[in-house]
Amino acid sequence: MDFLPMTIKKQKNIALIAHDQKKHELMDWCLQHREILSKHFLCGTGTTARMITDYTGLPVKGYNSGPLGGDQQIGAKIVEGKIDFVIFFSDPLTAQPHDPDVKALLRIAQVYDIPIANNKASADFMITSPLMNEEYEHDVINFKQNISERAQTL
Repeated sequence: MDFLPMTIKKQKNIALIAHDQKKHELMDWCLQHREILSKHFLCGTGTTARMITDYTGLPVKGYNSGPLGGDQQIGAKIVEGKIDFVIFFSDPLTAQPHDPDVKALLRIAQVYDIPIANNKASADFMITSPLMNEEYEHDVINFKQNISERAQTL
């Protein structure tokens, strides 16, 4: 089997991340969608998580800030199957010192077929999708089989 079926449950594990210049936009977005978000488990990178909790009253589990490894912590949680959905308001106009970490997070979300929104418009479309209220089945690469097959060719 090249792929394994995976289920994103009705209650999603959502990561909330924003670059500094986008934090207030994400906070306002979370406040606007507070009712929907309150039905899910929320986590985020350090400062963003704290600011969203303070601003909206939503409980958001905080990891390290992005430049201190928070993006990588969230990527690891995706690999562990503990994050189903990522909202990342990135700033395309400002250079980020931890840009390789951000790219690694985006890559791992793609590898594990995790929905990811990078701006308000895509986040609006995703959060209002009927799929937010139900389980979602998707296929993920069978990594164990893939590694086994690769090892045999070396």
